[in-house]
Amino acid sequence: MNTTLLRAFHRVAQAGSFTGASRAAAISQPTLSAQVRALEASYGVSLFNRHGRKITVTPIGQSLMAITTRLFAAEDEARDLLAGALTLTRGQLRVSADSPTHVMPLLAVLKRKHPGLTFSLRIGNSSDVIHRVLDFEADAGVTAKQTSDPRIRSLPIRSDKLVLFVPKRHPWARRRSVAMGELAGCDLVIRERGSITREVFETRLAESGVRPGRLIEVQTREAVREAVLADFGIGIVFESELGQDAQTHPLDVRGVNLLVTEYLICLEERHALPLVRSIFDIARDALEGEPPPGPAPGA
Repeated sequence: MNTTLLRAFHRVAQAGSFTGASRAAAISQPTLSAQVRALEASYGVSLFNRHGRKITVTPIGQSLMAITTRLFAAEDEARDLLAGALTLTRGQLRVSADSPTHVMPLLAVLKRKHPGLTFSLRIGNSSDVIHRVLDFEADAGVTAKQTSDPRIRSLPIRSDKLVLFVPKRHPWARRRSVAMGELAGCDLVIRERGSITREVFETRLAESGVRPGRLIEVQTREAVREAVLADFGIGIVFESELGQDAQTHPLDVRGVNLLVTEYLICLEERHALPLVRSIFDIARDALEGEPPPGPAPGA
């Protein structure tokens, strides 16, 4: 169906005359008349009763006007929605991250700048984040896993380091650091395979020739904490994730590089989208005046 002809009918029906519709739409009256007659001829109907210069809408015309009113209202709503996305007054940004700690500061700035936006956030390991971005399940991701995939654009945004932690009742709770060799035979609570925490720490253990006891594998930072408090072993998390916890005590590992770089990523083809570009701009602004993040170990 030709929407141009429908719109011509709608304008005339709204204005109550061809002259008024022509003036309001800045379209010549003969053009509008021709479009309405073409619509009537296409379906063999009469939409207006014509009485000289005066017109009235026929019953079928009244029914059609109820439809065109909804149609063009929906069109206006769609236009407003898309324009809002362009100006960041509306829209939803889907984000996947390996930790809320690393992504929330970016989202907080974006929310302050554009309060009309909404967000969805999924937390997973570093490999999950990359897969969700590649599968179009996330518009942007924050991950510590560096990738050379040409489909992905990445921006280093911050550095974090892995630390150990133990319950406050643990014998090591009065210490500030331990040597890697002291972990020999100790049970460790660590994230699942696919997480950068697991990848980096197992690499450093192997480089140091240290064989720990059992590895208790869990899928979230919260689960690591609960397992440590239940005496399953020594926990390993990012320093920023540990925060101020009255029940646990952090420990540095001496002489070992446990620094990890976090990256903001998106599909290269989606970087030009206003929402995606905006979070990258915020990340770049946050980096101004700061030293660049260090290289990820083993990268």
